[in-house]
Amino acid sequence: MRMKNPRLLQAWSLLPRKYSVFQLFFACLFLAFLSLLWLQLSCSGDMSQAGQGQELVSPPKSCPFEPPVSVEEEPSWGPHRLAVLVPFRERFEELLVFVPHMHHFLNKKKIRHHIFVLNQVDHFRFNRASLINVGFLESGNSTDYIAMHDVDLLPLNEELDYSFPEAGPFHVASPELHPLYHYKTYVGGILLLTKQHYQLCNGMSNRFWGWGREDDEFYRRIKGAGLQLFRPSGIKTGYKTFRHLHDPAWRKRDQKRIAAQKQEQFKLDREGGLNSVRYHLDSRTLLSVAGAPCTILNIALDCDAADTPWCAFD
Repeated sequence: MRMKNPRLLQAWSLLPRKYSVFQLFFACLFLAFLSLLWLQLSCSGDMSQAGQGQELVSPPKSCPFEPPVSVEEEPSWGPHRLAVLVPFRERFEELLVFVPHMHHFLNKKKIRHHIFVLNQVDHFRFNRASLINVGFLESGNSTDYIAMHDVDLLPLNEELDYSFPEAGPFHVASPELHPLYHYKTYVGGILLLTKQHYQLCNGMSNRFWGWGREDDEFYRRIKGAGLQLFRPSGIKTGYKTFRHLHDPAWRKRDQKRIAAQKQEQFKLDREGGLNSVRYHLDSRTLLSVAGAPCTILNIALDCDAADTPWCAFD
């Protein structure tokens, strides 16, 4: 091969003739690595320090940073952001299915969202309503509406509406679609509210320890606040609209009624709610489940045994 460029001839003459092609290849790789290392150190500020205890010769140069583009930053996703509030205790198998399913479902619908798993870690009986109150308070100002969402109920029909419920509370899991509960005042399973409307209802009652009845009381709060309840229309999938994960034979629900709880469960709590929930937030942990982000809130609820002695078993 004949080189006509004098600079290339000069550079070629500097290389020892005994080097093989493979040795030259690895030498190039090593030089490329050194170049990248120098670039990284020179832009991170590490090279500006001569040693420990010495002053900086010059201000460190920051490396150029381009944050990853999130699909949720696209204008087509709209201005609102949903806090998915999931009351939870010891149902990890369901959680492993729920979080990735909901994240991908809401992404397909271009719903900005974040999932909050409200994990009750105290020794009292489960209190779904109080957990939702805590989730509302701890969800921050980056969200402007909530979904009160059971962990064992997965939406399957992409025509279900999870958008901002400006006109009033929107019951996604309506009696016509829920696989189990079909009475007309039912508002459980999945219910969307703006944060303003939830505050107008003073949240949910904290008096419901154990399973059930808190949704029925909240229906009365919605009506008492003068809010109109909306439900899906035009959904053709009926009771197959959702997948219900709960296995009653394997996981028993706490339906026991203690002391005066049997009578109290049918009363409207006119004083307590969002303004009176008592709790301690043990920890807040950002977690990824199969690539789907969520925040685990470990919540220790407090109970006034004089007011609700049924919060714990004897």
